[in-house]
Amino acid sequence: MAFKEIVTKAIVGKGKKYFKDNYSIETNELPTTVLGCWVINHNFKGYKSGSKIGVEGSYDVNIWYSYDNDSKTTVVNKKVTYNNLFNVKIKDDVELTSDTDIIVRSLKQPNCTGVHIEDNGNISFDIEKELGIEVIGETKVKINIEDDEEPWDLIEDDVDDTVMDEIDENVNDDFIENE
Repeated sequence: MAFKEIVTKAIVGKGKKYFKDNYSIETNELPTTVLGCWVINHNFKGYKSGSKIGVEGSYDVNIWYSYDNDSKTTVVNKKVTYNNLFNVKIKDDVELTSDTDIIVRSLKQPNCTGVHIEDNGNISFDIEKELGIEVIGETKVKINIEDDEEPWDLIEDDVDDTVMDEIDENVNDDFIENE
């Protein structure tokens, strides 16, 4: 058996990470009740940083709350930015180069899991998210090839030999006259 090596792009590293972070936001009024929390506009991108993979991103958090003894409401918002480095396990024989592609997926979109009003009037909130990272790089694949070439099959015409003999007999050799 013989083998050939094919150089191709493939996933050479893959991993995921779960995050749960706590943030705080100041309000203009003293909140009475938190009525809702939304996380929107999640943007992110991956990059190489030495032997590590980085992900930088941001999202907007909007918190709706009541104040003045629940007689009025307003929304406060905060842009949250993050920049995380990961040790993604890469195949032993692959190096991160300028041709290496980083694909980041949000496996779990940022979501508010807890909100409470602090004693100083600020609002504290918990955000959880999960990111998946795929590292695409050049790698080699070995395939098995056969040494022996398959024999050629004989192609037979559909016309029978007796029909060919009959056609040859009916050919007029003097059809084209020489001038």
